[in-house]
Amino acid sequence: MNVIIAENYEDGARKAADLIEKIVRDNPACTLGLATGSSPVGMYQELARRCKEEGLDFSHVHSVNLDEYVGLEGTHDQSYRYFMNTNLFDHINIDKANTYVAKGVGDVEANLKEFNEVLDQTDIDIQVLGVGPDGHLGFNEPGDTLYDGAHEETLEDSTIEANKRFFASKEDVPTHALTMGMGNIMRAKRLLMIISGNKQEAATKLLMEDKIDPHCPCTFMRMHRDATVVIEKKLAQEIGYIH
Repeated sequence: MNVIIAENYEDGARKAADLIEKIVRDNPACTLGLATGSSPVGMYQELARRCKEEGLDFSHVHSVNLDEYVGLEGTHDQSYRYFMNTNLFDHINIDKANTYVAKGVGDVEANLKEFNEVLDQTDIDIQVLGVGPDGHLGFNEPGDTLYDGAHEETLEDSTIEANKRFFASKEDVPTHALTMGMGNIMRAKRLLMIISGNKQEAATKLLMEDKIDPHCPCTFMRMHRDATVVIEKKLAQEIGYIH
């Protein structure tokens, strides 16, 4: 596992964008696996800047997203389709027909079937990941069992608590989500995790211990042959990874 130490959030965003840019330039028709949350926002802003100012071309790129809330229309300002449009897709020259975010409304089983069919037909060149404070990836919550394929997940209270700041109240936070399974994530050719904020517990288990623990799903990154972690220097010092 390759670990890149960033001076701060902005530096981490640039370093992560460098990895994405190289893949896009080497293979203009690549497929990007994308994530939401605060961790990749800076990277998306930097990629948008490079598209606008430096000619980074997304016109033939495809993308597929990790997850989506159950019960939110794509036009809802907290849906992950809306997040991707407003944080990245609206600011680069990607064809939105080539972007896939699972449907959050309608028949859940039909939406899951479509999600799995898309994933079965897709080779993801690099999967972008954030990480939850408890180590969850996408909405693969800690537990005794993790899933291979896309599935519906009941969100842990800690996840709902962490996301309530985006909603009017905790009661407005969806309690279920559709998410790629751990197998979908691990089958990506490369993994790129951006760790920022108060993620000491997850970062410690990923970087400082050698257990592969379903109760901390991010530790499965250790099994991937081409995984990169971008972590802020302050956090790396706090967990004792660097001094």
